[in-house]
Amino acid sequence: MFIIIGYVIVLAAALGTYAVHGSLGALWVPLEYIAIIGLTIGYVVASNGPRALKAVIAAIPAALKGSPYNKALYMDLLAMLYEILSKVRKEGLMSIEGDVENPESSPIFSKYASVSHDHHVMEFICDYLRMMVGGNLNAFEIENLMDIEIETHHAEAHFPAHMIQATAGAVPAMGIVVAVMGVVNVMGSVGEPPAVLGKMIGGALVGTFLGILVSYGFVEPIANQLNQKVEEGGKIYQCIKVVLLASMNGYAPQVAIEFGRKVLYASDRPTFMELEEDVKSRKGK
Repeated sequence: MFIIIGYVIVLAAALGTYAVHGSLGALWVPLEYIAIIGLTIGYVVASNGPRALKAVIAAIPAALKGSPYNKALYMDLLAMLYEILSKVRKEGLMSIEGDVENPESSPIFSKYASVSHDHHVMEFICDYLRMMVGGNLNAFEIENLMDIEIETHHAEAHFPAHMIQATAGAVPAMGIVVAVMGVVNVMGSVGEPPAVLGKMIGGALVGTFLGILVSYGFVEPIANQLNQKVEEGGKIYQCIKVVLLASMNGYAPQVAIEFGRKVLYASDRPTFMELEEDVKSRKGK
């Protein structure tokens, strides 16, 4: 939503101030638009393979959506981890084997739809719970593996944002290419009346104007939004990691989820009392 509001402000500031002393019709040079769009698409296609293109296209809608990572989600996550670890503490590690192998039918996981609908998060949780059940790895080895997996996920998730950022840097250059083409056309028409030449020069400059406006006003904000969402999305894995490691190191479930609470961003972090009361209220459900 905010990106749409930003786009409206950008257009109002750019076109509104220009309209005060100029004609908006002078900015309508269809061939300039077509050329810049074509050059930009060509740049993106030439810079990526099919898999990368698919990832970039799939990531763009995420920039238009609000972030799912909020206090309510983390309360659900920590409550879910508390419940699964409490079951382990009371009944042993083998008691969660069914939950881990079939999370879709797990009576615990199914209670927390806001978390369980995220396939990647559930896969992360279940994979490491499965290792805990197997009992073949110690906490240090699992922590190292978690760090590598989180780093890999982070790099993969950042790729679309990096590609869009690179495109934003290339679009002004595409605008200059189009502008130079227009100037070359003007040089070939020096015998025309000044009014005609002025219109041609103005049309050529539209290419530079459009390239800069599209780059910094429209494309780069998408990259920035995606980068922010990747950082927000990475925090949930860090939260899961510290909770599970705390449990492996012998801490009680209530203490383990406190480890997870402490790594959250301040804007999303429930207070100690909020989390404690929330967990207590869920016990009777």
